[in-house]
Amino acid sequence: MLYRRHLRIKALQALYEWFSGSVEDLPKGERQLFQSIDKVYELFIYQLSFLLEIKRFAQVRSEENKNKFYPTEEDLNPNLKFVENKVLSLLEENRDFLKKEAVLKVNWSLSEEMVLKFYLMMRSADFYKKYMMDTDRSLEEDKKFIIKVIDRLMSDFDLLRSYYEEINMYYGDGYDLTDILLVKFIDSLTPKFESDSILPAIYNTADDKVNEDRVFVQTLYRKVILNNDEYTKIIETKTLNWDYERIPLIDVILLKMAIVELREMPTIPVKVTMNEYIELAKYFSTQKSKIFINGVLDKLIIELKEQGLIKKQGRGLLE
Repeated sequence: MLYRRHLRIKALQALYEWFSGSVEDLPKGERQLFQSIDKVYELFIYQLSFLLEIKRFAQVRSEENKNKFYPTEEDLNPNLKFVENKVLSLLEENRDFLKKEAVLKVNWSLSEEMVLKFYLMMRSADFYKKYMMDTDRSLEEDKKFIIKVIDRLMSDFDLLRSYYEEINMYYGDGYDLTDILLVKFIDSLTPKFESDSILPAIYNTADDKVNEDRVFVQTLYRKVILNNDEYTKIIETKTLNWDYERIPLIDVILLKMAIVELREMPTIPVKVTMNEYIELAKYFSTQKSKIFINGVLDKLIIELKEQGLIKKQGRGLLE
């Protein structure tokens, strides 16, 4: 489920903790890295459960309105489009989700106020009103609506983010990433997703094969730490016009991660590595970092090719 970029980000965060001195034991740091990835998946289950809780709340509210002393026509004949949303119905009947939800012991009974606030916020949104008025009851229409709920409401719902942070510190760190996974999952849903369907795993791998994604992130983390002195010398030779000690730590880590990919990962194209670390520099470092990373990697790639240290498998992977 996680893209390689997400795994690079998790490795970058773990390596930053290592070089900042927060972690001094490699096995412990590695365990924490994988724990943080596992917690992203747990939060994914929690967020799916929260969406279902909003549906259940709406359903209960609809039934309660019918029992008012003076119910309106709308109370007696409510619009149930949201309550009958096909995405939520498919999820509610899925055994794998229900099992994972039960393992985590997800319980919203003490969070009624938060659920109410989110429900009222959703009902006031223009896209909700438009959705409820539209007669289209297709799965595609329902998917688009739920994706908007995630993207426009859940992503900025600080009360929910704080709630998760109180449960587990890793949940707060993975909140934004989990929203991306939710959108990816819901967008991929088809009518073939049934009660016996299995939810996608956190790593993209076949059942009978090596978990390549796990090996990928483990290799990035280990190699950067174990070969730190060697990689430092390599970078220093390409940054003679810079005071190495004043280069942002994030930039140094990104360059060392790129070296691991170039030298140790034969199936990842050189251009992919180059582009990925330039992009990560844009988001996690200074304004000038992408230019710096680009320039250093250009020199590094030329030198590593000349030394025969970049060995890629398959046509087009080297260029």
